[in-house]
Amino acid sequence: MTGEIIPPPPRRSTSALAFDVLLWGGVVVLLVISFYPAEIDKFPQLFRDTSRTTAFAKLFFAPFGDLKLFLSMDWPTFIGKMWQTIQMALWGTALAIVLAVPLGLLGARNISPWWIQQPVRRLLDVIRSIPDLVVALIFITAVGLGPFAGVMSIMFNTGGVLAKLFAEAVESIDKGPVEGVRATGAVKLQEVVWGVIPQVAPLWTSYALYRFESSARAATVLGIIGAGGIGQVLYDSINAFQFDQTGCIVLVIIVAVSMIDLLSQIIRTRLL
Repeated sequence: MTGEIIPPPPRRSTSALAFDVLLWGGVVVLLVISFYPAEIDKFPQLFRDTSRTTAFAKLFFAPFGDLKLFLSMDWPTFIGKMWQTIQMALWGTALAIVLAVPLGLLGARNISPWWIQQPVRRLLDVIRSIPDLVVALIFITAVGLGPFAGVMSIMFNTGGVLAKLFAEAVESIDKGPVEGVRATGAVKLQEVVWGVIPQVAPLWTSYALYRFESSARAATVLGIIGAGGIGQVLYDSINAFQFDQTGCIVLVIIVAVSMIDLLSQIIRTRLL
């Protein structure tokens, strides 16, 4: 409309701009300080002497250029171990969800009082900070070598991550449905079941599917220390310098993880 006055764009306060400068300036300073400790100065070495890398690549990709060698690989073992790895990830994620739902609700500040919410959040910090390999070693010590130790390790770490994500999802819900349920005289548990869970269920499911994908990759690493799955076969091939087998095992892992990712995308598309 002619003559209409267009308001100027909002301007951030000086204190907000100062905070941004301080924050991002601190990040830049940390990057500079970490340059030599992280050995970033070695980056040019990637392109200097490539003879060892080339020799490894020739062995690694040899089966893909030699049909006879490709067919001679122990594919049933590789696929069977990968399937075991997926089963480990599936059970580990399922148990993690059982653990994460109550912890996620207890760790949400709009559901639990601070004297419950804060200790639960700190507990989740501890759970997430312990490396998977350490947790797996603890369970291997308790129950021995095998997939069960891997399942329990995945449950422990994934449960901590999912509980944090679940809590943050609960904290971002619309208060209206909860207040509507409360107005009917419902108790706290009914408020959660009818006012909270329906709002967060699709997001929780999406988080759980993503963590299942991550757990499938993590279970591969856990097999290296005896927790079952394809990781042990991968580790044995590397130790024996049978890099042609290593290449085929990696191919199986890539195909499996890609199929899991595609399936997860389809499920998430139907839910969200």
